[in-house]
Amino acid sequence: METIILRDDFIKLGQVLKAAGLCESGTDAKDVILEGLVTVNGQTEKRRGRKLYDGDIVSFDGEKIKIIKK
Repeated sequence: METIILRDDFIKLGQVLKAAGLCESGTDAKDVILEGLVTVNGQTEKRRGRKLYDGDIVSFDGEKIKIIKK
C-alpha cells in the first residue's frame, strides 16, 4: 500500500491519483473517477474534487493508497 503524506488538511482525489503515479494527467484521473473505477474507504467515488483526509484509503486498478497526516 502506497502512502501519501498530507501537507495541508486535505488533498483532492484527482491529485492523489496523479501523485501516486496511477494517472498521468488530471484528465486521466477525471475519466477513471467518472467511470466509477475509484473507491474511497470502500465506496465508489465519482467526484474528482472529493477531499481526502488523514486515514482515508483510495483504491484504483488493484492499488491502494493511504492518506496520512504527519
